Amino acid sequence: MNPPSRAFLTPEADFQGASSGFQKEFRGVDHGPGRPLRLGSYPTPVQHLPTLSTRGCELWVKRDDQTHPDCGGSKVRKLERLLALRPGSRRLVTVGAAGSHHVLATAYFGRRLGLDVEGVLFPQPWTEHALEVLRAAIGAGLRAWPVRSVASVPLAVARRMARGCRFIPPGGSSVAGSMGYVDAARELAAQVRSGLMPEPDTCVVALGSGGTAAGLAAGFTAEGMKTQVVGVCVVRPVWLVRLVASRLAHACARRLGVRLTAVQSAEGRPTRSRLAVDDRFLGAGYGHESPEGRAALRVAEAKAAIVLDPTYTAKAFACALSLVGASAGGAGEGRCILYWHTLSSSPMSRLLEGAPAEDALDPALRRLLFHPQARSRGAA
Repeated sequence: MNPPSRAFLTPEADFQGASSGFQKEFRGVDHGPGRPLRLGSYPTPVQHLPTLSTRGCELWVKRDDQTHPDCGGSKVRKLERLLALRPGSRRLVTVGAAGSHHVLATAYFGRRLGLDVEGVLFPQPWTEHALEVLRAAIGAGLRAWPVRSVASVPLAVARRMARGCRFIPPGGSSVAGSMGYVDAARELAAQVRSGLMPEPDTCVVALGSGGTAAGLAAGFTAEGMKTQVVGVCVVRPVWLVRLVASRLAHACARRLGVRLTAVQSAEGRPTRSRLAVDDRFLGAGYGHESPEGRAALRVAEAKAAIVLDPTYTAKAFACALSLVGASAGGAGEGRCILYWHTLSSSPMSRLLEGAPAEDALDPALRRLLFHPQARSRGAA
């Protein structure tokens, strides 16, 4: 079906600013006790990709797409901590774009824990994938509150909290949620020590709300690993994405009782920052495809049987391929790049069973998915 043409979105750059604002405004909200739930299946596998490796550099993938058979991906580890609620907390509210995997996962796992889940949803560019995620979230029991712009989100969240909802931050990226990826870093360190893969020089992961990259950076530091985290930016403004991720990483490190340090040489000299941000593959911004991402998506499917989404993980995989290519010809002899796959590989068809069809969605929800060309015409 043709995507809706109506657009009423404030600039995409507002997204990360709003996310930062939520963390400030609701920083006093309790995120549950320290003991996490067990929602996923671990450890997730590590896999060598020989057809995409070069003489100078091996490419590996950490399969966090397999954290859960029905609703996998990176959100599971964060929600294990964020959904560990105190007795009596039965209603949740979270935030995301119309096609947010975080909102979908919160609805899916929250409902299975007997919780009522509400989501404040803001507009994003239309893709078939985003539409399926929105339909699946409604089918999973989400009570959706559409807003016309990102600027309207804080007030909408405050209203839901005033009615007794407990706040789950965008992307699950509070310190508590990010600690789920400290656990993931420790899991990888154990896999390296057991000989399942070499110690990565670089770990590449998509960077939106910042929690995944932050937790990994803090966890690798605590484990004494040489691995640098490269967060591939999928949202603007880049400077704010970098700031939020850095602050989360330092906060996670403090909770671990360690100092976030640079990657060091064998002689103990600092060589690279622990957490770097790469915005070369961002394209037009959040929710938009990019040429490099489209090419990476095709390569991943054809040569590694890995399914990517076009606006998030495809950009991260494009970065990983670029880093491997830069090491070709022996210049980076012995290097190891790890791509951390954060998109659920579970068939979407399972989550769409019983979900409403597009034309059965509330019109206000359908209008959240706008056609980028229509937005351009409106701006002109």
